Amino acid sequence: MSLDDLTGAPARATEADPEPTPTPDTAPGAAPDTDAAPTRATGGATGWAAVRPLLLRMHFYAGLLIAPVLFLAAATGLLYAGSWQAERILYSHELTVDRVGEAAVPLGTQVKAAKAAEPRGKVVGVWPAPEPDATTRVIMEDPELEEGKTLTVFVDPYTAEVRGQLTTSGDALPLRAWLSEFHASLQLGEFGRNYSELAASWLWVVTLGGLALWIGRRRTRKAALLVPDRKATGRRKTLSWHGSVGLWAAVGLVGLSATGLTWSKYAGENIGQLQDRLGGATPSVAAKLTPGSGAEGGEHEGHHVMPDGTEMTMPMPPADIGVDKAVAAARAAGVTESLRVTLPAKGKGYVIKETDKTFPVHLDSVAVDPADGRVMDELRFADYPLLAQLTRFGIDLHMGLTFGIANQIALAALAVAVMFLIVWGYRMWWMRRPTKDRTLSVGRAQPRGAWRRLPVTVLLPFACVIALVGWFVPLLGISLLVFLVVDAVLGLVARRRALAAPAA
Repeated sequence: MSLDDLTGAPARATEADPEPTPTPDTAPGAAPDTDAAPTRATGGATGWAAVRPLLLRMHFYAGLLIAPVLFLAAATGLLYAGSWQAERILYSHELTVDRVGEAAVPLGTQVKAAKAAEPRGKVVGVWPAPEPDATTRVIMEDPELEEGKTLTVFVDPYTAEVRGQLTTSGDALPLRAWLSEFHASLQLGEFGRNYSELAASWLWVVTLGGLALWIGRRRTRKAALLVPDRKATGRRKTLSWHGSVGLWAAVGLVGLSATGLTWSKYAGENIGQLQDRLGGATPSVAAKLTPGSGAEGGEHEGHHVMPDGTEMTMPMPPADIGVDKAVAAARAAGVTESLRVTLPAKGKGYVIKETDKTFPVHLDSVAVDPADGRVMDELRFADYPLLAQLTRFGIDLHMGLTFGIANQIALAALAVAVMFLIVWGYRMWWMRRPTKDRTLSVGRAQPRGAWRRLPVTVLLPFACVIALVGWFVPLLGISLLVFLVVDAVLGLVARRRALAAPAA
């Protein structure tokens, strides 16, 4: 028994498809649209003919065994892609105002209104209304909330009316925060994150392997590479749809895999370290205050006379120009779009960042001294290292931010494409079963030993690349090793049974 014999299907000498019914693409005498490739007269395969069987076997097993994980990741990703629009509808009362006024009240007044509505919370940030009909978000820390969560109070910028409060995670409201975690870990915590990392680790392998197999097929019409063959029937029709849709989706799927790995636990750590070594770490604005400044507090002392006549020296409270003047200083420095203000912490000043990630992006930031409104440091997105810029663009594309609703529709289309590709793949496996009179029989993979056909000059570099990739993307390497070990053990068992069969 082996992984090829999961249902006990009888042995079969070849993997070739049945001869297709003659069509304009497969007319008698013409080369059929097939995977077949020529070999040398001596019987030894070279070039693509040697590589193809190995790719076919790897693509088959990866698709068969990893497909459920990929399907689950695609389904949860589809839900996340729609969460942006869903939260605008579900939380419209908190996110928008009833009437757009002529002028907004000061941010300080809006913060006071939020504190009055939730006095237990500690204000740590303010997000001024990014659109005329949007509310201001006042971000608070609440010791009763779990780590990583904040309390957001939504304030009408024209009347300072509190329109509601929600528990948030970053900029995600409850629905999107839940769906994001569901996509990342199935709401199973750190253990669940292994599922999404496994999916991201294999997605690019399955995609590129399938792409190579599809492009490497012989075909009489070039259009058959890009467009499904509507005249084909049976398994060949399914293969045509599987290949052409996979071709169109390949770039997007590889991009989703790469950006998804940057969030992962094991591969993500390796990617981060590599990015740092290549000088591509994401920079941050310097907000640390100079020791002894009035804004830092504790350095300047005042005198206070007690009721008994004694004089005590007490530290004066740190100077603070207030959030409105800090934002004005940032706007004067050119930081103007979709602002997020982090209030001064101990020893630090205001940090004011742009968060407009729609193209063209506005992601500049400044640090403002709370004592006098001086801009202590500024950081322009144009000054980011190239790798940091590419990482930012990749992550935002993955999240559906860069091109707004068009980006979200594209993500939804890719998720649906993955699910269809998996269904078509399983259907081809079912239609390829070696005998039609056994309901439970299924198709086989490419026979074992494909790696023996590779020339040594190809095999050794190939093995080194796989080992290096498996080390860099650990869940890919571990799962691949498990597949190989299990397949080798089952193959040994099957060989012993075959030898023992004549004696019986």
